[in-house]
Amino acid sequence: MTELNQAKTPSKRGFASMDPQRQREIASLGGKAAHASGKAHEFNSAEAREAGRKGGRAGRRNAQSPSNSASES
Repeated sequence: MTELNQAKTPSKRGFASMDPQRQREIASLGGKAAHASGKAHEFNSAEAREAGRKGGRAGRRNAQSPSNSASES
């Protein structure tokens, strides 16, 4: 009965079982292949600026929620 109460740790398989350095090597090969085939997206400065703006808004969303606001107390 104690076996049922114990939390199971997920077994690492495939990509997750590799050491981080090997994962980076494989990911790097994928990125190089995408660029070589012309399928990779390259941000221009306007797209990068817009992505940064969206990320900034998403990060502040919880900080300004009504439940956390001191001005409404």
